[in-house]
Amino acid sequence: MNAKIHPISVIDEDSVKSGKRSRVSGIDRALQVLDHLYETGAPCSAYAIAKAIGAPLSTVYVIVDDLVEKNLLTRGADGLIWLGARLYHFGLAYARSLDFMSVATHEMHDLCRQVGETVQLCGRDGDHMLVLAMAEGPSHFQVASRVGTRVPLNWTASGRLLVGHLPDDERLELFRRCARSSPTGRADVDPAKLSAAAVDAMKARLSIQAGESDYAVACIASPICDRDGRCVATISIVLPEQKAFSDETHYTSHARASADRIEELMGWRGH
Repeated sequence: MNAKIHPISVIDEDSVKSGKRSRVSGIDRALQVLDHLYETGAPCSAYAIAKAIGAPLSTVYVIVDDLVEKNLLTRGADGLIWLGARLYHFGLAYARSLDFMSVATHEMHDLCRQVGETVQLCGRDGDHMLVLAMAEGPSHFQVASRVGTRVPLNWTASGRLLVGHLPDDERLELFRRCARSSPTGRADVDPAKLSAAAVDAMKARLSIQAGESDYAVACIASPICDRDGRCVATISIVLPEQKAFSDETHYTSHARASADRIEELMGWRGH
C-alpha cells in the first residue's frame, strides 16, 4: 500500500516532548523538505532532512515516499534524496508564463554578444542574491556562480542594487542580519557602509564589485526597476577583474543600456 500525504495537520513529536503541541500540515512538511534540498543544493538522507527541519523521522519517511512516487523527489541507489524531474517541468512552465523573463533573457543574450562576456540576470531570494539566468561568453573565463547559485547580498554588485530601493531602516536592518564575510575576505560587512553604497548604486543605476566573492572576478551590474521604482532584478556582466577596469566605460554603458531596454519593453520607464 502506497503512503499518502493527507491534507490534515500532524503533531510535531519534538514539540510534544518539550511540552508544546503544534500542528504542521502535510503540505507544509513537504515544502520544508523541498526547501531544505533546494537550499543545501545536494542530495541527503531522510534522517538528515528530518533533523534539519525539526520533523519526526516517521513523518518525513511518509512524505518522502509519497513525493518520490509522484516524481517530485528522486531516490538514488545510495538511498539519498534529491529533487525530481517533475519540478523541472513545473519550473519551465512557470518561466514560460513570465513576460519579464522572456524579455530579460532575450536582452541578456544580446548583451552577451555585444560585449563578448558572460551576462547574468539576478534576483533577490530573502537575504541572498539568486542567479536567475546566464548567457556564457565565448572566452575560456570560468564563472563560478551558475544558474540557481545563492550568495549573501553583500558579496555582489547585484545584491546592493536589489535592496537599494528599500526604506533606510529596513535596508540597514537587512544588512545587519545578512552581511557575511566572503571567501576572499574583501566583501564589506559594515551595515552602514553597505546601506549607503546600495543607495548610491541605485542613484547611479550602476554597481561594480571586484574580487569580493571570487578572486580576480569582477561584476558590473545595472538595476531593472518596475514602474514603482523597485529593483526587481539586475543584469550584470561578469568578467576578469583586470579586463573590467581596462575599459570600464565600455562595459558600464552597455549594462545600463540593457537594463533601460528591459524596462522600456516592460513599460516600466515611468518611475
